[in-house]
Amino acid sequence: MTFAWYGHLKDLKNSPLWMAILVSWSIAFFEYCFQVPGNRIGSQYFSLAQLKVLQEIITMMVFAGFSVAYMQVPITRNYVFAAMLLAGAAYLIFTDKP
Repeated sequence: MTFAWYGHLKDLKNSPLWMAILVSWSIAFFEYCFQVPGNRIGSQYFSLAQLKVLQEIITMMVFAGFSVAYMQVPITRNYVFAAMLLAGAAYLIFTDKP
């Protein structure tokens, strides 16, 4: 979803908004085709909260890589702090016993 949501800021910056929306939704469609079955399979092993935290951790890792590699944005200490907070969230959600 990262590329669908943010890639147009670099590649389609001078294109009409409707084109950016169409391209972004075309990319997002295929990502959703993987996300929905992934959540169904994952829900057999993880709680809903655990699935969400995993999604956020994966999203942040992908976004950090995308920012550096594609958008040429350097990683700042805030990326590191955000990663630490997400690690804390993962610890809390995966050690929670109902």
